[in-house]
Amino acid sequence: MASGLRRAACGAIFALVVMSARAQDVDDHSQHQRPAQSEVHDHASHAEHSRSEDATESERTHVPPDPPANPMPDVSEERMIELMRMEDDAALGMVLLDQLEWRANDDENSQAWELQSWYGTDYNKIWFETEGERVRGEEAGRAELLWDRILSTWWSVQAGIRQDFSEGPSRTWAAVGLQGLAPYFFEIDTAVYIAEQGRTAARFSAEYDLLITQRLVLQPEVEFELYGKDDPANAIGSGLSDAEVGLRLRYEIRRELAPYIGVHWERKFGETADMAREQERDTHGLVFIAGIRAWF
Repeated sequence: MASGLRRAACGAIFALVVMSARAQDVDDHSQHQRPAQSEVHDHASHAEHSRSEDATESERTHVPPDPPANPMPDVSEERMIELMRMEDDAALGMVLLDQLEWRANDDENSQAWELQSWYGTDYNKIWFETEGERVRGEEAGRAELLWDRILSTWWSVQAGIRQDFSEGPSRTWAAVGLQGLAPYFFEIDTAVYIAEQGRTAARFSAEYDLLITQRLVLQPEVEFELYGKDDPANAIGSGLSDAEVGLRLRYEIRRELAPYIGVHWERKFGETADMAREQERDTHGLVFIAGIRAWF
């Protein structure tokens, strides 16, 4: 009986020793797997230091704003547009005096203008534009009143009427045109016209703003006009009537106000040139120009 108790006690002691040894092994293994808290802190500090070295000056000095104190309640789409001022159907207007200039050559001086204005939304506008020249006290030019409808982000179609004025009889035309921004930021304005007695005409112009500095801008411009039939009363022949090329250098005192200087070359072609010679007028010429550009 005593020997049985001794064997049981020895077995219990042996089991306790084995369990204690296993527990010690598990604790040593866990200590090996998990780094000390100081090692974790050192590793995090090293990572944070690496990120701060890679960050830009703006990122290092950035202070994030506080979270919103009052969450925004649910609002309707109309109210959201009003709050964010994102409505693209608001009516706006603009007047651009693109050219108001004095032209000088050997024989005489002249004045020229080019103005356009519009009022409406991003999708529909009322558009007015006029250009012309005053020589020897006589004015010649055109004025157009158009409806402008957007076609895409950069282009719009225009339709309306054009009125010409000169020494001869005035002409009224129905006008359809396309205006917009071509690739590489060329501003394009082109139109075709139809008048009574089967008269037709077409006009094409393009210009480009080359920024030399933020205030100094060089603007080349080209314009062509064509007519479908002769108009002797206004000294216009069929075909390519005339071409104009200008180069203007402006300084923007403000974005809305810029004086400029430049040169302007003009030439008449075909029967239009023949009619000009009969009236003892120049068919081509290069003039110096000075003017002002403004918008509001």
